[in-house]
Amino acid sequence: MKELIKKLTETNSPSGRESNIREVILKELDGYIDGYEVDRLGNLVVWKRGKTDKKILLDAHMDEIGVVASYIDDKGFIRIEPVGGVSPYNLMGGRILFLDVGIKGVIGVEGETNSDLQKNLKELNFDKVFVDIGARTKEEAERLVPVGTFGVYSAEFVDLGKRLVSKAMDDRIGCAVLIEAIKRSDPYHTLYGTFSVQEEMGLVGASVVAFNINPEMAIALDVTAWSDTPKGYKRMSIELGKGPCIKIKDSASISDRRVVDKLRNIAEANNIPYQIEILIFGGTNAAALQRTSAGIVSGTLSIPCRYVHSPCEMIDIDDAENAVKLLNALVEDSSI
Repeated sequence: MKELIKKLTETNSPSGRESNIREVILKELDGYIDGYEVDRLGNLVVWKRGKTDKKILLDAHMDEIGVVASYIDDKGFIRIEPVGGVSPYNLMGGRILFLDVGIKGVIGVEGETNSDLQKNLKELNFDKVFVDIGARTKEEAERLVPVGTFGVYSAEFVDLGKRLVSKAMDDRIGCAVLIEAIKRSDPYHTLYGTFSVQEEMGLVGASVVAFNINPEMAIALDVTAWSDTPKGYKRMSIELGKGPCIKIKDSASISDRRVVDKLRNIAEANNIPYQIEILIFGGTNAAALQRTSAGIVSGTLSIPCRYVHSPCEMIDIDDAENAVKLLNALVEDSSI
């Protein structure tokens, strides 16, 4: 599974530019699904027939956060706008890879005096950040990186044994779990897997992806925050390596109790470790799925992830493997 995670996280596809990752996912699922379609927004929908016409939907968003070139000054320095929840602090000391053109740039911060620079660093925002691609003029920079070019963190995948580090674990780890669940399962009910677009821009893809499917149950697969680093979030109790998280609520939705109880009962019956999650901020595609059509019974299964939305997101491989086991047991169960 590590090689799959590496392949997915190293594929560069920010929100609104998901074609690269969609092709990688389709290739991975070749021979394991009964059909697929790509809808008008670019969501990838795949299915695997079961013994009944009842439907279970598992969703993972395939986009990642990024930036877009928005302005180039006379000396060739590039201003950027965030695509999704990018903190300017997570850009510091790093590089941006601009897609399609393959150009990398260094992040810089304005500062006419040392005190000016220190103030800007303390109150950092995108007005004070620029990207240096080594261009000497505006014309050179425009030729290399035209305004409107998307970019992502330039960061490598690192294998630390049980812990894996990369950009885009949010939510390529969810995509990896979904791919493996599809590959390994023999579903009792018909299984739909949706790899949705533009979650980072406001749950865009998920708001339509399930409309025509109208499943009996839907589960979003995503990452969640952590509390196991020094002075981690004290109102949460999520640790890497302790199992996938069955979400109770976040700031966008409350998981349907039927989904929560089903996942807990299956985990306990199969001796699969799990954690109970109450996320104090953020949300997942479950918020959009439960509002789709006439309403869908929805919840979230999360993978604990440290340093979310940074170039160095960290997960534990055991949590991913146990999430696959839990989903396999769920889709192979005869009841919904």
